[in-house]
Amino acid sequence: MRTAKIPATVVTGFLGAGKTTLIRHILQNADGRRIALIINEFGDLGVDGEVLRGCGIAACREEDVVELTNGCICCTVADDFVPTMTRLLDRSDPPDHIVIETSGLALPQPLVQAFNWPGIAERVTVDGVVTVVDAAAVADGRFAHEPAAVEAQRRADPALDHEAPLEELFEDQLGAADLVVLNKTDLLDEATVGRVRRRVEGEGNGRIVTASHAALPLAVLLGIGAGTEALIDGRPSHHADEGEHDHDDFATFVVDGPEVDDVDAFAQALAPVIDRHDILRLKGFADVPGKPMRLVVQAVGRRIDVGYDRLWRPGERATRLVVIALAGLDVATVRRDLLKAMADAAATADA
Repeated sequence: MRTAKIPATVVTGFLGAGKTTLIRHILQNADGRRIALIINEFGDLGVDGEVLRGCGIAACREEDVVELTNGCICCTVADDFVPTMTRLLDRSDPPDHIVIETSGLALPQPLVQAFNWPGIAERVTVDGVVTVVDAAAVADGRFAHEPAAVEAQRRADPALDHEAPLEELFEDQLGAADLVVLNKTDLLDEATVGRVRRRVEGEGNGRIVTASHAALPLAVLLGIGAGTEALIDGRPSHHADEGEHDHDDFATFVVDGPEVDDVDAFAQALAPVIDRHDILRLKGFADVPGKPMRLVVQAVGRRIDVGYDRLWRPGERATRLVVIALAGLDVATVRRDLLKAMADAAATADA
C-alpha cells in the first residue's frame, strides 16, 4: 500500500516557450515511471494533448493524459483540477509522478495553493514548479520592464499598451518557480544568454538552467523535492491578494482551413499574417493530401515549426489552427487573412 505522497511537477511558462517539448522529453526518459499528465489547453482545440497522445512513447498511455479545456486551470481549480486529481489518485494503479502543463496564461500560485486542499494535501506534494522561458523572446525585449524600453515599444506599436499585464504574468511565473529553464538558447550568443539570465534572476529564487529544445537530464527536472505548496504564499506575485483573475487581455479562436499541398509555402504564407496582426501563438494541425500522417503546426511570433507526428485516425483529417492574440484584434479580418494566405500558398504550389 502506498504511503508516501505522489510527487507532482507543475510546468508553467509563457506561450510557446517549449512546455510540451519538455514534457515529451520527460516521457521519453521516464525509465519505467508511470507518469500521468494533466494538460490545460487554452483554446478550443487540444493541440498539446493530441501531440503527446500521438508521440508513440510507451510511458504516454491514452488513459494517463487528461485535458482540462474548460478554461484556465488557475480559474477552475475547484471545478476541474481538484476532481481530476482525485480521480487519478483513486485509480487502482495510481501514477508514480504527475506532470501538470498549465496554459501559457495561467498564474501558478492558485494552482499550487490547491495542493493544500483536504483530500489532496495528504496524498500529493509539489515536487517542483518548472517555469520554461523562451530566452530568444526575452532577448527581443517582449518582457522588458525598464520604463524607457517599454515606452519605446509603445511608441513603435500602440498594441503594446497591453504589455504590462503580460509582463506581470511572466514575472509571477518566474516568482513561483523552483527551476527556471532558459530554453532556445541555441538561438542566442553567449553574451545575450547572460543578459537574459540577469533579467530572470531578479524575479525569484528558482535555480536557472539553460537548454536547447528543452532537453535536460531527468534528474534535473524531477526529484526536486521542493514541497512548493508549503512555500508558495511567501513567493512574489502581482496577484497575491486576488482570488481569481480573468483573461480579458487575450483572445483565442479556431480557424478551419483547406488542405495544404505545399508545406513550405504554407509556413511562409502564415508568417506575414502573424506579424501583421501581432499574433502571440498559432498552433494546430494541417491535412497534407497524399500524406497519411498529421502535420503539426507550432508558431510563436514569426518562428514557425512544422512536422509530422502520427497517422490520422478515421474522421480526423482536417486543417485546424488555434489563434491566440491580445484582445481587441479584428477576429474576422485575421480569419480572412489566414485563409487568404493558405489559398495563396496553394495557388503558388499549383503554379
